[in-house]
Parts: sequence; C-alpha cells; structure tokens
Amino acid sequence: MEPVNVEPLNVEPLNVEPVKEQQIDGNLMEGGGQILRVSAALSCITGSAIKISNIRAGRSSPGLRPQHLSGLQLVSDLCCGVLQGATISSTDVSLTPGQIRSGNHTADTQTAGSVGLLLQVALPCALYAEASSQLILKGGTNAEMAPQIDYTLKVFKPIVEKFGVNFDCDVRMRGYYPKGGGEVVVEVNPVKELQPVIMMERGNITKIHGRAFVAGVLPYRLAKDMAAAAVRTIRKEIKELYINIQSLQEKENASGSGNGIIIFAESSTGCMFAGSALGKKGVYADEIGFEAAEMLLRNIRHNGCVDEFLQDQLIIFMALAKGTSRIRTGAVTLHTQTAIHIAEQLTSAKFTITKSEDELSSGTYVIECQGSGAHNRNIPALSSQFACSPAVWRSPGPGVHIRTTPGSSNRDQDSGGSQDKRQDQGWGQDLGRDQV
Repeated sequence: MEPVNVEPLNVEPLNVEPVKEQQIDGNLMEGGGQILRVSAALSCITGSAIKISNIRAGRSSPGLRPQHLSGLQLVSDLCCGVLQGATISSTDVSLTPGQIRSGNHTADTQTAGSVGLLLQVALPCALYAEASSQLILKGGTNAEMAPQIDYTLKVFKPIVEKFGVNFDCDVRMRGYYPKGGGEVVVEVNPVKELQPVIMMERGNITKIHGRAFVAGVLPYRLAKDMAAAAVRTIRKEIKELYINIQSLQEKENASGSGNGIIIFAESSTGCMFAGSALGKKGVYADEIGFEAAEMLLRNIRHNGCVDEFLQDQLIIFMALAKGTSRIRTGAVTLHTQTAIHIAEQLTSAKFTITKSEDELSSGTYVIECQGSGAHNRNIPALSSQFACSPAVWRSPGPGVHIRTTPGSSNRDQDSGGSQDKRQDQGWGQDLGRDQV
C-alpha cells in the first residue's frame, strides 16, 4: 500500500475573549458576610465572574469563616462553578459560574454557623435552575447575628412568596452555639421570572405571638420567664391585643443546649415583623425576653411594612424582579445600602430611596427599584446539560438574560477600610448585624 500524503489542516485558532471579572471590594460599607452572599448569588444567576477582595478586612478575624466558605461552596455547586482562593481566613476569592443545575445540594458549616444565612445565598440561585432543587443545610438554626430559622419561616417566607418564590422548609434538627448540629431541608421550585412587589400600607397590628424555648440541660422555667417578661414589656405599649407566647422545652430534634425567644407581629395588610434574642451566659431570662420585645416594638413604631432584618434580605429579589418594586420601611440600614450597591454593580437594577413626607409615617423611607428582569432560560432545558463537575465545567453562557449597563453604580464609592468611612448616608443607622 502506497503511503497517503495528508495535507495539514489550516485551522485558525479560536478567538475566545477571556471572561472579565467584576471586582468587588469586600471591605465596602458593611464590610461583612453580606457582600459575599449577595455577590456570589448574583454572579451565579447572571453568569458574571467575580473577584472579591479585602474580605471582612475590618473584622477582628478577617477573611472567610467556615460559614462563609460553606455558602460559597454551595453556590459554586449550584452553578457548576470554578471557585478559587476559597479557604478559611482567605481574603480574596474568585468565582466563575457555570450553568445553574437542579438536584440535591448540601452545605455543612460544621459549626454553629447559621443555616439561615446559607439559605440567603442559595435560595435566589436555586430559583433559576431548570427544575426543583433540594438544599440540605447543616449548622446552627438559632444563632447570634443571624436570622433564627423561625424568622425565616414566619417572616421571610410569606413575604418573598409575594415575588413568586416557592419553597418548603423542613426543620429536622435544631442546632445551637457552639456545636451547631442542626439540619434544615429546603425544597425550592424554579421560577420563570420574579414579579415586583408593592408594600406601602402597614395597616393595624392584629396579632402578636411567638415561642420561648429551652433545649438540652437548661430548665423549663427559663422559657416561662422569657415569655412573661416579653409579654409585660409589650403590654406597656399595646394593651388591646392578646399576646400568645408559648413556652417550649425542646426535648427531641435538638442538638446541644440553648435558649431564646422570638416574637412575631402581623398586620391587617399582611406585613410581618419580629423581635428575637438568644440566651447568653450570665444574662437573666427576663432580660432576654425584654430585649426581644423591645426589638419588636422598635420595628412596629416606625409604621413601615418590613422590619430592620427583612429589609436588606429583599433587595436581591427586588433587583431580579421584572418591573418596579416599592417598599416602605423604617431607617435604612447599612446592610441594605450595601446590598443595593452590589445589586446595582452586578445587574441593571436601579434603586432610589426617599424619605416619607406623610405625617403618620414621618420616620419611614420608601425603597423603590426598577428591577433587571432576570429571566430563567433554563426552563425548559435538556437534562444532559446539567451533568457537570465543578472542576471541568465551563459555561456555554449565562442561563439568565439580564439587561446590563456598563460600569458600576456611583452609590457610595468610598471603600475605605476604616469603620468611620463605612457610615450611613443619612437614611438610617447601622444595626451592627452579621459581625461574624
């Protein structure tokens, strides 16, 4: 057989433009874990690569803690992403997202790190998968500096459902500081797109209820003392309503010892508010009940429609929704301002904040957002596209279409590291949350 001469193929190299990373200053404004959560979730949804630097630079223990690392790994798993620099104490992390996939996703802080904060970063991402997702979240269900799981169920859930969000939450095991050990399973249904929300009328407070609990070796009387102190405190300002705070001994489905209280208030227009506190060594039970009650009353007094803790959690949903959302609230927290800054940097959403001129609501502000209209293009999608491994997957392109605007917003460009530079812009006051 005579040899065959094969001409070499003249193949032009592929002209592939490298993915441009969005640069996020992790020491900006609030300077804590919220920057990580909002940035990572929006990166996952929009398909934009991000690099977060100076992570928690102003904290006593800078860099990633186990809770933050678990959240980033969970998001990377959800979007088949490539995560770089993600180690404990790291101050620089990069995320290159792939395509969001449904299925089972597990995150374990292996500490008392908040499962509520894990849900904050993962829930928006799971909404843009092609099918339902199951999130198995392990850590602390009732932790300091974070929403208790009861808050997530009773306040956060009914309000985000107004955007079209649909999820179920099963608390299989409660976990407390310092060991954690809690487990929550969340089933999330995807959306085609989120709808805008208008919450401008608070109405009258019609119901106040809650739970005071003890778990492990702590005596039941602590729960009764917390509940009684809370009722006495609330009764000084609200005399006409029956206040139902149950005292509970968590005999089963609880890991470790702990005590605390959470109180809810419902309004005639469907608004939800809460106040909560957890037991601390050397603090009397009645002081804990008083603290939770005062927190609730503070959030009722301003006549807004959301409390200080829900306020910043709604920003990402407002930014992703199609249309204009408008929410009346009390003093705008630094957490909320930070979330707005990141949302405007990573999407085309535009926010405005105006002080109310209504005499009855003189202490309130209106947060308005023209949403970016994030559209879930993974519905329908071929299932074979989602059998990926984070180590090898490269995105064929973002699964979500969002109108983009070049450049970042001009809101609060001062990113100095000192605490006095991360100050409120006259909209409210920093409530000092998420210091972990």
